[in-house]
Amino acid sequence: MKTFSLALVALLGSTAAFAGDAPDPQQLFERYRCNLCHAENETKAGPAFRDVAMAYRGQRGAQSAVALAIKRGQHGGGWWHMPPHPEASDAEVAAMARYILSLK
Repeated sequence: MKTFSLALVALLGSTAAFAGDAPDPQQLFERYRCNLCHAENETKAGPAFRDVAMAYRGQRGAQSAVALAIKRGQHGGGWWHMPPHPEASDAEVAAMARYILSLK
């Protein structure tokens, strides 16, 4: 059942992208205040989005893993942790994860 749910989320996310009504990742980063700790090319309290993309490059299930980290939050080895964003919709989380992983 879990595999089916993940496949459905991936399918819905890709369908929204083709429909032209996918959420704008830049607006989402501002809405959920991701930009306070992350930037595309700069390490702040959290890693640069490009560094996240590099860490996941070539990994199977990367989009699901990044989306899950956004939704559930993440605890690292330091003082800071990434707060969870359960209020973000699955489509929003998928759009942010796709954008982050698209960076080179």
